[in-house]
Amino acid sequence: MKGSFLFTPDLGVSLIVTAGECVDPLVSSLYASSFLASSRYNFLYSANFAKLYGSSGWSPSQRDRQPWLQVDLGRKYRLVAIATQGTFNSYDWITKYTLLYGDRPDSWTPYIMDGGNSVGVTENVFHYAFTAKHIRLLPLAWNTENGGKIGVRLELFGCSYDSYVLQYNGDDSVVYMYPEKRSRTQHDHIAINFKTLEQDGLLLHSEGIQGDLFTLELKRGRLYLHISLGSSVIHKVDGRTTLTAGSLLDNLHWHYVTIKRYGRQVNFTVDSHTVTAICKGEFTHLDLDTQLYVGGVIEQNLPHLPTTPNFRGCLENVFINDVNIIYKAKREEPEIRIPRKMHYACRDILLKPMTFAGPNNYLQVPGYFRKPKMFVKFKFRSWDYTGLLMFTRFADDLGALELGLSEGQINVTIFQPGKKKLQFAAGYRLNDGYWHTVDLAARDNLLTLTIDEEEGSPLKITNPFTIRTGDRYFFGGEGGPILNRFHGCMQHIFIDNEQLDIDVILQRQWGRYAELLLGTCGITDRCSPNPCEHEGRCIQSWDDFICLCENTGYKGEVCHMSVYKESCEAYRLSGKYWSGNYTIDPDLSGPLKPFEVYCKMKSYKAWTVILHDRVDGTKVSGSSIDRPYIGNVNYWNASWDEVTALANTSLYCEQWIDYSCYKSRLLNTPNGRPFGYWIGRNNESHYYWGGTFREVQKCGCAINQTCTDPKFQCNCDADYRQWYSDKGYLDFRDHLPVRKVVVGDTNRTGSEAQFTVGPLRCHGDRNIWNTIAFTKPTYITFPTFRPGSSADISFHFKTYRDHGVFLENSDDQLRNFIRIEMNTTHNLLFIFMVGDGIVNVTLRSPVPLNDNEWHFVQAELNVKLARIKVDYQPWTVTRFPGQTFVTMKFTHPILVGAANRTLRPFLGCLRGLRMNGVPFDLEGKVNEEQGIRRNCTGQCLNATIPCRNSGQCMEGYAAYTCDCNNTAFDGFYCHKDIGAFFEIGSWLRYNIRKKPISDEAAWANWIDPHFDNFSLGYNDTADDIEFSFSTVHTPAVLLYISSFVQDYIAIILKTDGSVDLRYKLGLITHKFQLTHRNLADGYPHYVNITRHNRTIKTQVYPIVELITIVEDARFDSPKSMFMGRVMEVGDIDYEIQRHNAPGFIGCISGVRYNVYAPLKAFFRPNETDPPVTTQGYVSESNCGAFPPVLGYVPWEVDPWFTTIGGYICPFNRSFLILRYYANAGHQHAINNACAFSILPTMVLLGKQTSTLSDVRSRLKG
Repeated sequence: MKGSFLFTPDLGVSLIVTAGECVDPLVSSLYASSFLASSRYNFLYSANFAKLYGSSGWSPSQRDRQPWLQVDLGRKYRLVAIATQGTFNSYDWITKYTLLYGDRPDSWTPYIMDGGNSVGVTENVFHYAFTAKHIRLLPLAWNTENGGKIGVRLELFGCSYDSYVLQYNGDDSVVYMYPEKRSRTQHDHIAINFKTLEQDGLLLHSEGIQGDLFTLELKRGRLYLHISLGSSVIHKVDGRTTLTAGSLLDNLHWHYVTIKRYGRQVNFTVDSHTVTAICKGEFTHLDLDTQLYVGGVIEQNLPHLPTTPNFRGCLENVFINDVNIIYKAKREEPEIRIPRKMHYACRDILLKPMTFAGPNNYLQVPGYFRKPKMFVKFKFRSWDYTGLLMFTRFADDLGALELGLSEGQINVTIFQPGKKKLQFAAGYRLNDGYWHTVDLAARDNLLTLTIDEEEGSPLKITNPFTIRTGDRYFFGGEGGPILNRFHGCMQHIFIDNEQLDIDVILQRQWGRYAELLLGTCGITDRCSPNPCEHEGRCIQSWDDFICLCENTGYKGEVCHMSVYKESCEAYRLSGKYWSGNYTIDPDLSGPLKPFEVYCKMKSYKAWTVILHDRVDGTKVSGSSIDRPYIGNVNYWNASWDEVTALANTSLYCEQWIDYSCYKSRLLNTPNGRPFGYWIGRNNESHYYWGGTFREVQKCGCAINQTCTDPKFQCNCDADYRQWYSDKGYLDFRDHLPVRKVVVGDTNRTGSEAQFTVGPLRCHGDRNIWNTIAFTKPTYITFPTFRPGSSADISFHFKTYRDHGVFLENSDDQLRNFIRIEMNTTHNLLFIFMVGDGIVNVTLRSPVPLNDNEWHFVQAELNVKLARIKVDYQPWTVTRFPGQTFVTMKFTHPILVGAANRTLRPFLGCLRGLRMNGVPFDLEGKVNEEQGIRRNCTGQCLNATIPCRNSGQCMEGYAAYTCDCNNTAFDGFYCHKDIGAFFEIGSWLRYNIRKKPISDEAAWANWIDPHFDNFSLGYNDTADDIEFSFSTVHTPAVLLYISSFVQDYIAIILKTDGSVDLRYKLGLITHKFQLTHRNLADGYPHYVNITRHNRTIKTQVYPIVELITIVEDARFDSPKSMFMGRVMEVGDIDYEIQRHNAPGFIGCISGVRYNVYAPLKAFFRPNETDPPVTTQGYVSESNCGAFPPVLGYVPWEVDPWFTTIGGYICPFNRSFLILRYYANAGHQHAINNACAFSILPTMVLLGKQTSTLSDVRSRLKG
């Protein structure tokens, strides 16, 4: 509902109301006599102080059990909104209330609203406008903290209302004569208000000689609109369309009807319920003849329509396309004909109904004591299956009589002391919400019960019992020993043939009551319109309803969510790997029904196959181009819309088509008018055949250059007197499926053809993997979400961020919105305001949701509940009370990736977004400049500088970081070398394990490598060793890895500077020379050794070799790593001992064995007691073994950053920042600063000193 923001300056209240200027304040100008209340707290809290922003307010007496505040507006107004607040400067305010309205102060219509508070003003806009002269407010709940009590100040908003009324008695009619005796319209706007006690009656009726019809009638308390824009017997077109709306309209309350027609589209509104339909047929004009009947048809020999009685009740302001019929009738204008005199006023029948609506409601009234006969009569209406209607105790302890509802029947139970109770039932389905009359008469040994005045079949009980009436009768509760309290309405109560005047009885305190609403029947039909979707069956009680979803294919509180998956691909991804028949629902919660298909499951895809009635081939003869044969393709188990939905959501579809011909042309190539073609989606004709490209008017043989006659582009177009065929797959998904095949060249002598259409075969689901990544704070938009009263949302996401809004949709002022967001690493929020304040449903996940893994989110909102879940965690549910009214009427586009007001952008990936079953094409919104990328690709894919040295890129989408935990390096890009300088005699030991691996654990690890969470390197068949070193001293053991058995790995620098590798796996020690060159030359050298099973790959930069070992492929129970010297306890190989003294003297860096980095653990410990032991002088050093990172490094983590100011000196694609000087006279100082900053850099770069001269020359230049 489109609204406008309006401000009332004299009150300071802003309202969002429907279009129009109907927002005048109506209470502020009233006199004190216009206010009335059930009681007052004291004089300062009288009813006349209850004006908004007044200096006090109204508060009732604390002894008042049912307080109310009443306002007489003085005349009838159209009301659109109410504003409430508590009493001035106090803790007194209401939180919920019932609003009653009516034309008179003793006949009310209920309207339930929420309350306000003591500080601000709470405005409630009515979800449909109504007219009233009197308003009564009944507080239901209020603030009780800090001694708070009921307190009210209020204002009503609306505008003046001119009322023209006619009273109908069932034999009245008003006839409106059309100008020029006919009416031809393409657009109509009709409005009518009515109230009645009757369930049936004719409101409007008019006909046309061409079959046009317009009838509005009341049947069984529901309103029916019959409209026809014309029928055709020749073309077999029945244009009659019927719409129905409303329920329980026989309650003597005003009901507001609006009918708007735009061509064939009709909007039919009764109170707040709108039904929309498209009229049958092809006509767009409504052609009516002569006249329109209002309230009934009275003609000679026709007192009323054959199927509908005339209306009994009141009609108000009947407008037919801006013509006020009652106004014209009152002025006796010539186009109005009235068969008999009528009254231009509504003479209400004083019914005085009452509503039993509370958990402890009852009404106690007096009766005549010890009479031998009992007469009780009343009317009731209810939805409850059970409930106590009436109870009385007999005098002289003779027992009691109970009258109640049980399973929709009237149960009569007579209790007698010392005897078995007598119990009988009458009636059927009396809990249908309609008024029913109960008439009970009893005397000794005889009881008669009549339901709905059907005297021909009353229930009679002739068992022996004695009647002596008691002095009290209870209605609705209080006293019955068996049944629950009754909830519903009662009126016309008779005791001993005298009608009770409830007002007099209560005023004189002859009776008592609790939790009653007097003067109104507050029954509500919660099943009309049916809140259960997809043909679910609605069953209701007084304050709630349930939906029975059996055999619908849907589930949930309102049968909204589909039981089935959307595709065969979705079944495959959920773990269904076997082929067979499956039921799918391509639009999930959408309007299309589920249907059965055959799923052919493959390891990497799932084919969906749908058969039809043309698979076996169809022979055609006698067709021509002007009168062709049209073969409809009827798919099994599915409608055309359902099959189209499947094709539309699939990644790929294909359908085989075959045209076999004997002197029968097909496409009439190369340039003729096609004789045959096929019709696909949207009823579009396509003039290409299987095996070719779309829209080229060719067959597959033209593409393969295999046509029978090369002059033609189809085999059949050669028109030979022998059988040929054109066949192939149609695979353009947006044209499929095939709906019809047209054949138009089989009427010549000897011509014959046969066509075959294969089953539709599709695979994939283009919505499941429809993926985008948000890499910048931005959002994308989709058309406004219009869900009605139920909404479901689902999507997948992954992110590293700890917050972000996934999507939002709202109206102009955020008074109506829904939003899903993540506000912490563990909390997922479903926030909305759809009619009853802001509600926040928070899911608290036990695991973090920002782990950059895909998470599946589902959210649902309806009149019963709101809930949200993620992955396989349970639903987080918030249930609503039974009176909840949900209105999701948004005006803004859907925002994906951010919120409307406070941006809170989401950075990460989204895929598979659906809202109410409709998939959203996220990839269609890709915009690289705005930071919206196709697929889940952030900054890691095209990083300016990739993570170095096996560092893992951690996606941040707007940025990225490098995880260096499993490397031997540090820094922003894992580019900082961590090295150590070893002096003579110094050493470092890194303990891999403290105790050996047991035989049982080793065996278990051999069976299952993931057993007991073994880290890489334990009992494994793979080793990865890398480091760099520089030294001028020999010999030395560069790296030694020991074990708890005799296995070891050693890299030895020999006396001549060559490097050997020693591997002992099992019994034999393997010796390999890695290089014969002298590496003790003071320069850095890089060593990498990788083993997989029995194959070893070695690299001593730049030489790479492959080595194969013969024996055991396992390195058992690694124990320790040594650098500097080997200080292992126990026997050490002789060759190791020979090269172990005096130890390694020099620099070694980037040391890593599998996941162990001993130097990083020593210099960058991430635990309080790292497993590292050193002796001697081991100091951290950048050994210059690795070249620097080429590219931008953020200044805050750049080791070469020099704080000189705002001038940038480029060096080797890194930057030095210098102070910016305002004039050119300081250029020399800048050059000197750059040179001074670069000089220490070049000292540490080792062999790259040639760059220094280049830079100096550039600076001088």
